[in-house]
Amino acid sequence: MRLGVLDVGSNTVHLLVVDAHRGAHPMPASSRRTVLRLAERLTDAGDLSEEGVADLVDTVADAKKTAARLGCEDLMAFATSAVRDCGNVTDVLARVLDETGVELKVLTGKDEAKLTFLAARRWLGWSAGRLLVLDIGGGSLELAVGIDEAPDYAKSVPLGAGRIRRERFRGDPPTRTEVAETAAWLADQLAPVAKKLGKHGEPDRVVGTSKTFRTLARLTGAAPSAAGPRVRRVLTEPGLRQLTAFISRMSAADLAELEGVSASRAHQLVAGALVAQATLRALDLPELEICPWALREGVILRRLDQADGEEP
Repeated sequence: MRLGVLDVGSNTVHLLVVDAHRGAHPMPASSRRTVLRLAERLTDAGDLSEEGVADLVDTVADAKKTAARLGCEDLMAFATSAVRDCGNVTDVLARVLDETGVELKVLTGKDEAKLTFLAARRWLGWSAGRLLVLDIGGGSLELAVGIDEAPDYAKSVPLGAGRIRRERFRGDPPTRTEVAETAAWLADQLAPVAKKLGKHGEPDRVVGTSKTFRTLARLTGAAPSAAGPRVRRVLTEPGLRQLTAFISRMSAADLAELEGVSASRAHQLVAGALVAQATLRALDLPELEICPWALREGVILRRLDQADGEEP
C-alpha cells in the first residue's frame, strides 16, 4: 500500500510518501518539504494571515497532486500547533477543504505525544522497556512515558523552538541576558511536568525525536544522516551544554553555515538547544538516544493498524 502523509507544521509542510503494510517496515518513496513558517505569519489578533492561508492552500493543493502522481492510495493530512493555535483555525480548515478537497486534521498536543511514542516504541521494540520519548517541535514540546505501545503519561507544553525564539529573543543572536533568563524560565516551566513524569518510574530508555534533537546531536559529534537511520546517535547533557554556550553567540546566518544545520531552521536552533538542555536537566537525564521515527511514522502506523481492524 502506498500512503502519503502531509504534515503541516509550524515551520514546514512535509509530504512523506511510503510503501507500507502491517507487519513490515514502512519504506520511504519520496520526501518533500516546503518552508512556510506559518507560526510567524499571524496577525495582531492571532489569526493566520490571508497570505499565510493562501500559501497553505497552494502548498496542500500541490502536495495532493504530487501524492496522486506518485500513486498514493490515501493522503493523510494533519496540522500541529501553528494551525491548532491560530484564532481562525475553523476558517482555515474550511478553506483548505473547499479549495483542495483535502481534509486537514488538527492534532491535539496529546495526540502528537501519543503518536510519536507509538513510532518510537515500534522502532525500538519491547526490549526498550519503560520508554521516555521527547520531541521538540516548532510550537510545542511533547513528552510521553510508558511500558506499552500507548504511553502511561503524555503531555504537550507550549515550549517549541520557534515559539521560544519569537517570544523570548529580540536580537540575532540573543543577548546573554536573554539566554540566561530564558534558561531559568524554562526550568520553572518544566519543573511540574518533570514531577508528574517522575511518578511513572525511571525509564529504561530515553529517546529524542524531531529535527531539533537530530541537529543538536549532529553538532555534538553524532553520525551524519548519510550513515543511515540504524546508526546509534546520542546527545549528552555535557555536550549539549558546551554546544549551547557556543551557538548562542552566533547569528542565524552563521549557524546556517554549520554542517547539519538547515537554513530554514537555523533561526530557532539556539532556542531549541535551550529547550533541550532545560528538559534534560529537569528530568535529570545525562543523555538520550536519537530515534529516527517520529510523528509522521506514528500516523502511518496507526493508519495501518486501523486498516486491519485493530482498535485505535
